[in-house]
Amino acid sequence: MSDVDVVDEVPAGVVPEVQRLIDAAARQDGQYAVSEQGRIHLRGGPREGVRHLLLRDGEGTLAGYAQLEDTDPVEAPAGELVVAPTRRGHGYGRRLGQALLDQSGRRLRMWAHGGHPAARHLAQSLGLTLFRELRQLRRPLAGWELPEPVLPEGVTVRTFRPGEDDADWLALNAAAFAHHPEQGGLTQRDLDDREAEDWFDAAGFFLAEREGRLVGFHWTKVHAAEQLGEVYVLGVAPGEQGGGLGKALTTVGLRHLALDRGLPTAMLYVDADNTAAVRVYEGLGFSTHETDLMYRTET
Repeated sequence: MSDVDVVDEVPAGVVPEVQRLIDAAARQDGQYAVSEQGRIHLRGGPREGVRHLLLRDGEGTLAGYAQLEDTDPVEAPAGELVVAPTRRGHGYGRRLGQALLDQSGRRLRMWAHGGHPAARHLAQSLGLTLFRELRQLRRPLAGWELPEPVLPEGVTVRTFRPGEDDADWLALNAAAFAHHPEQGGLTQRDLDDREAEDWFDAAGFFLAEREGRLVGFHWTKVHAAEQLGEVYVLGVAPGEQGGGLGKALTTVGLRHLALDRGLPTAMLYVDADNTAAVRVYEGLGFSTHETDLMYRTET
């Protein structure tokens, strides 16, 4: 088995090869092993704190890929890995996992997207323990009589204006997700990357204002191939929480997905230990579709 090649940027000629491997694994597994953020990092050029690990077999064919992101000032580096379907069962996953441990200084968090048994087994064999459960919830939209949203007094809703609202939205996002560095730490480059994606649609990115100040947002996303609408990110300013704005914005976005886009199903992600949010979404008829698991080294 070849050594793992660790690079700060995947060469342009190799990016399509890695993307093909990721896509082939997703077709096999029914779930991407590399997150949306990771796939953006793959093709977006060098980024501070992000490393890419490439593993080839003895014939030079790409057998596996991993990514390590070390940008959180508090938490351990986060890793993801994927092995080509035709190369599984030959130790490539363990080799990449060990390389992630080595690159992180044996201080690692690692995702097992979809919670597949092989991924769980690999994490445990590397000495990692489960500490986070991220649930994907879904519910049908067809035939759902969604009520008109009831906004708090003095609050209005409009859509996002790229290039004009960027700074204010980034500030609101950071405040709303101060407890959640993965989301709250988004930068202008991260926003630009998402605006450049084929799925981006400002008409589905809703902003709530009070006296000209942003106080909340609901950014929706459409997975066109799957005919699936997503509650991509929903945030409320700390001073506005508890007043019904989050529920109203949720309704605004779901009505857009159901009525404007005509989508049959909605989905969202929520941490299993966020019991208040889970109750809200379950009260709206959402139920667990699949689960992503994160493992880490003992701290």
